[in-house]
Amino acid sequence: MKGMSDLYYPPYPYYYIPNAINHYRRPITLKDYGPKPFVVNIEEATEQNTNFRTTLWTGNHLQLTLMSINVGESIGLENHPYTDQFIRIEEGQGLVLMGDSKDNLDFRQNVYDDFSFIIPAGKWHNLLNTGNKPLKLYSIYAPVQHPYGTVHKTKADALAQEN
Repeated sequence: MKGMSDLYYPPYPYYYIPNAINHYRRPITLKDYGPKPFVVNIEEATEQNTNFRTTLWTGNHLQLTLMSINVGESIGLENHPYTDQFIRIEEGQGLVLMGDSKDNLDFRQNVYDDFSFIIPAGKWHNLLNTGNKPLKLYSIYAPVQHPYGTVHKTKADALAQEN
């Protein structure tokens, strides 16, 4: 039988430790937890991430990554021919660009905290940080886009691995 402490201390990377005055948060260990069942406070994990890209969960058909885009930087113009992508902005502001070719990004939309957008497979796209602090987001890919356990501390690291 599970004890009372099991209600407060689940075996996942995030929980509150109750006390009489307030709640303390244990930092989330940012690593790839897939393909096991997984529960996380996604807002806290996203805001905690300082890497350009960190895979948080990789399964057979879906992947969750966290990103932190520095001021004035972008994800970089890219196209995933067979992968749909969902992005949610947790903190910051940016400009989404999409189009049918890399030379014709005719879709432009400003995004802010709590905005989300979907990139259909085959669309050229980019996201630029237009704010004055890092742009914190999480991205869901279906199917998987990056190798299990991918961590790119910087955009330069991501570009080097692609080449």
